[in-house]
Amino acid sequence: MSDLVLYETSGPIATVTLNRPEKLNAINAEMLAEFDARIAQAGVDDSIKVVIVAANGRAFSAGFDMNDEINDGTESTLDWLAVLRRDSEVTMRLWSCPKPTIAAVQGYCLGGACEIAMACDMIVAAQDAKFGEPEIQYGSSPVTLLMPFILGQKKTNEMLFTGDKIDADQALSLGLINRVVARDDLESAVLELALRIAPTPLPILQLTKRALNRAYEAKGLLSAVQTNLDISALINSANTPEQQEFDRVAEEKGLRAALDLRDQRYGVPLTPRK
Repeated sequence: MSDLVLYETSGPIATVTLNRPEKLNAINAEMLAEFDARIAQAGVDDSIKVVIVAANGRAFSAGFDMNDEINDGTESTLDWLAVLRRDSEVTMRLWSCPKPTIAAVQGYCLGGACEIAMACDMIVAAQDAKFGEPEIQYGSSPVTLLMPFILGQKKTNEMLFTGDKIDADQALSLGLINRVVARDDLESAVLELALRIAPTPLPILQLTKRALNRAYEAKGLLSAVQTNLDISALINSANTPEQQEFDRVAEEKGLRAALDLRDQRYGVPLTPRK
């Protein structure tokens, strides 16, 4: 494996760290596969009781790497469905990890990365954290539809129709995250929470995790995720005039120019800057 995702253990705690800070930890296919493998590794290791998902640099992650999507030639609905299913299955395997999981979030946590954070059992955020699913501003949609089960209908509708971001204090008040701490205290706060959980016997943690997940699944979470995949594939392959223009500018002038064009449409700068 490369060093796009780091893995370390300390006693009963495993930490899986996104490590592409020069790209704001934008998630490409290689990084996603490594992340999936590391989560699986922690899941089957009986010495591990808690898994921390963290990131190096000033952002948790700006989301999926759009250069991958532009350059991989994905066009048809079936092609998109295959790509989106791959991405969603990684997120849902994190959701199903048999150990309690904690996301440590600083800076931007957007798109697919926001879904990864939401798939964790708990989120501790630094004061500078920004959460959002801005896919609609790209003519796309969320890949793994978890937000309605966490925020409820009205706020989810607002966030997904606008693509707007919320800060850490807003996320806390809405119940998206568990705690807000100073940026310098993030690592220690997450470790403190993990150590609070770790004394519990592993079988009890695993069964409690199973019960909690099944409660959400009984409310239709898995069905909603699957239905959304089908619709998201249709959205991504819709080839609207705006999507065509975005792709043309990205091909001719680069992704930054296409993002700037998109920002002009919404009248405000929306894109994270490296």
